[in-house]
Amino acid sequence: MDIDQYKRLTKKEPPRNTPLPKAKKKYLEAEGKLTEQLEKLGIKFEKKFQFKSTKHWRFDFHIIGKQLLIEIAGGSWSGSRGGKLAKKVWSLDRYDHAEEMGYFIKRFESHEVFFNEAICWIRDYGTNQTISTDRPD
Repeated sequence: MDIDQYKRLTKKEPPRNTPLPKAKKKYLEAEGKLTEQLEKLGIKFEKKFQFKSTKHWRFDFHIIGKQLLIEIAGGSWSGSRGGKLAKKVWSLDRYDHAEEMGYFIKRFESHEVFFNEAICWIRDYGTNQTISTDRPD
C-alpha cells in the first residue's frame, strides 16, 4: 500500500520506522565490565534476555539458576527514555510481569558495576544471610 492510499483510508500519517537508540559509551563499558567479571567468576548468564516471547521486553542480563534479572541503568533497550512518562510506565509494566513469573529484578547504575558492587551483590544473591537464633550464651 502506498503512502497516499494509507493516508486516505486511515486519515493518519503512516507510522515511522525509527531504529532503536544507540547505547551510550558509559553503558557499553559497564556492560563489558560486568560480562568480564561474570565470566571470570564462572557465573552462568544470558545477555539481552527476553523473558516473555510475546513481548519485545528484554533485560540486560539473566543469571541462570537464580531467577535473577539484571538491568544496567541507561541500557540500550531503554534508550535513556529522556523523561517520557509513557515509556517509563511501559518499563515498570515489564518489571511487574517478570516478578509475576518468579524473577527478581535488580537495577545497577553503571558506576556500581565499575566498583564491583554489582558483582558482589550477584555473587551473594540467594545465600542465607540471616542471623541464627541458636547462639550460645
